[in-house]
Amino acid sequence: MTTSAPACAIPAPEETVPEAELIARATAAREALGDRLVVLGHHYQKHEVIRFADITGDSFLLARRGAEATRADLVVFLGVYFMAEAADILAQPHQRVVLPDLGAGCHLAECADIFTVDDAWSQISRAFPDRTIVPLTYMNSGADLKAFVGRNGGAVCTSGNAVRAFEWARAQGDMVFFFPDEHLGRNTAARLGIDPAAPVVWDPRQAELGGIAPDALGAAEIVLWKGFCNVHTGFTVRQVEEARAAHPDVTVIVHPECPRPVVEAADEDGSTEYIIRRLDEMPAGSTVAIGTDWNLVDRLRLNHPDKTVFCLKEDLCPCVTMNRITLPKLTWTLENLAAGDVVNVVQVEEQMAAEARLALDRMLAL
Repeated sequence: MTTSAPACAIPAPEETVPEAELIARATAAREALGDRLVVLGHHYQKHEVIRFADITGDSFLLARRGAEATRADLVVFLGVYFMAEAADILAQPHQRVVLPDLGAGCHLAECADIFTVDDAWSQISRAFPDRTIVPLTYMNSGADLKAFVGRNGGAVCTSGNAVRAFEWARAQGDMVFFFPDEHLGRNTAARLGIDPAAPVVWDPRQAELGGIAPDALGAAEIVLWKGFCNVHTGFTVRQVEEARAAHPDVTVIVHPECPRPVVEAADEDGSTEYIIRRLDEMPAGSTVAIGTDWNLVDRLRLNHPDKTVFCLKEDLCPCVTMNRITLPKLTWTLENLAAGDVVNVVQVEEQMAAEARLALDRMLAL
């Protein structure tokens, strides 16, 4: 990935500028750009910036919708770096993708890097040359890992289509190598009727075979990377039990990035789009406890005043890196773009983008 940024390292306006002024300035800049700009907002973004999004959704939906906005040559992504990379991979040739804060990352995505994944792939391939290994990477991964999967016959998956991706991968070979989220992998295996304890976990901190005994690895059908989302692993079975004690009629819905015991204790699990859809479907008066990022839960609470909606952990710290995009930074970005200074461009190298697109296309073909 390559990025470009202006000489000024600290964007103005500063946090001391009144919110009303920032909103007015951002609105004016947005209007000045007109159809040249499309703003994509991930569900986990702060309220103060999501209000400017033309399209809201999960990372892959946004990347696709940005590419479909063909009248726009500027795509501002309110999210994190792997999302902006995906948007650039799918973007039209005339489009440039902008991330208001280039430091907006993802802990889960950073649990796996191209060097440790490539080393793991080499070790497994050498140790078991007769196995057909199919790599799958979660959408929450860097462009270089998507490219790795693309050139090695694998695919990308989202939390919404992980079951179909795993089914496809199992049909292609006899070992699925999934990264970087151990919990999504285990929960997906369980949905397929596989014993949740059956998948083995590759620990990149272990030098030999990820710390897995050779016999266990040789017999494994699914190998999961030891990675996790620091938000979703903050939810516990005790929180589910406390929600049920306080609200006997509660429906508990959690994201499949949560640990397996939490998913088992909940009533339902699903992607962000699934959670949003379920809230829309539920009748007035429903009580719902949700285990996912606090910003989304709070927005759902505001959007459904006829229901009791709360986060399983109300004092949950929202994703720190996801929250790096603030109203001042967005205002600074939009004003620069309106002035003709295209700042904070995220651009994936051509060869890497082509290989990553192969993996994304295989997912779409499912």
